Amino acid sequence: RQRKLTARGLPKQKPIPGVEKVVVVASGKGGVGKSTTAVNLALGMKHVKKSLTIGLLDADVFGPSIPRLMNLNGNPRLTTDGLMVPLVNYEIPCMSMGFLIDDGAPIIWRGLMVMSAIQKLLYTVAWNKLDVLVIDMPPGTGDTQLSISQLVPVTGKQSSTRVLISDMSAVIVSTPQDIALMDVRRGTEMFRKVNVPILGLVQNMSSYQCPKCGHVSHIFGHDGAHAVADEMKIETIGDIPLTLRIRETSDHGTPITVLNPDSTEAEAYFQVAKKIINKLAST
Repeated sequence: RQRKLTARGLPKQKPIPGVEKVVVVASGKGGVGKSTTAVNLALGMKHVKKSLTIGLLDADVFGPSIPRLMNLNGNPRLTTDGLMVPLVNYEIPCMSMGFLIDDGAPIIWRGLMVMSAIQKLLYTVAWNKLDVLVIDMPPGTGDTQLSISQLVPVTGKQSSTRVLISDMSAVIVSTPQDIALMDVRRGTEMFRKVNVPILGLVQNMSSYQCPKCGHVSHIFGHDGAHAVADEMKIETIGDIPLTLRIRETSDHGTPITVLNPDSTEAEAYFQVAKKIINKLAST
């Protein structure tokens, strides 16, 4: 009875048709490289295990980054059922609000309109069959995060009709900087309150190596994310360096994991991707 009372007013959970696993990539604060991380993790999982079908959803309604990062533009076509067909690059089908509005046009919406847009991005896209849908979340703990956390089922099962039921978990991204780590605690607690399992924490921009002399500097602090992860009892699943190559390849729409898969930067993403794949396989 208590569970029924608590559930009143919450949206009804339903799976994303054809999607088996959902991994939301989130951060408490903007500017920590979350979108770049989400893109390279999606591509990294495809690289590590080529048999996986991976999709990428840009859930940042107000500041979509996936079109630029994945070098995609144009409007999605519609199926006969009225579903939007994802745009594809690097073998990854993608959907973003950036495909539906003019480049540079501001979105001035209130909360209910944002929630309606999120539901359409989740449930009116022809994903077909995906092993994993990576969702690039906006920063913070607002309407979008709550909507997705409350709409998508956490525990996945396969129905008698063979339609895959979505099973959601989260990856947190942060820099080692204290001001960013303050919001990691808030984001972690939000996912715990809505019972979304956390696969781990990625420490982004963990160190900078001078390309000329090789000296390593910890610009944003040394291993701060590791300390917070230990405090919050979550696993640190990777350290991504701060390098010019990651920034340049991201800005040009040719992610480092595609353009230079033999680089040390790409290998850092691949190691995180391997851990995510193993964790998803065990759930």
